[in-house]
Amino acid sequence: MVSQARIFRTFSLLLVITFGLGGCASWFADDAPEPQVQLVKVELVRAKLLEQKFKLYFRVDNRDDSDLTVRGLIYKITLDDLLLTEGESNEWLTVPPRGHKFFKISVRTNLWPQVREVVAMLKNPSQPIPYRLEGELKTGLFIGNDVHVLRNGEIIPGDFIPERHQ
Repeated sequence: MVSQARIFRTFSLLLVITFGLGGCASWFADDAPEPQVQLVKVELVRAKLLEQKFKLYFRVDNRDDSDLTVRGLIYKITLDDLLLTEGESNEWLTVPPRGHKFFKISVRTNLWPQVREVVAMLKNPSQPIPYRLEGELKTGLFIGNDVHVLRNGEIIPGDFIPERHQ
């Protein structure tokens, strides 16, 4: 038969563990400003009828006073309302304190089903096309900290189309 003293000790131990672990979360709380991520360039590498290859160039800004370890990026990019690409990069990099680093991701997509929308967007190459970057920046070396990324911006297609010489 279990004694009341043993039940009391077990119950007390469970209470201490329950309330004590709540304080452990504050050990990992970080008041550091979150890093910023932005899409700075979309480069068309090759365009075929059913497959297009792009290089996406990103900039990560570290607004903290210590190094930022980046373990990758989960991303979804839309141009206007058109899904350009989504995926995950496992690019590792270290961003210096109060500094920034660039990295690129090669992607493949098939825009054939939306060719009319793409042609309409590119009709005037000097007109900006709104983009939306959504995802998570995976940071941290030993203890992962995923930073939610949501950024809206504009890309001007004419800036990325090389001039033709006649």
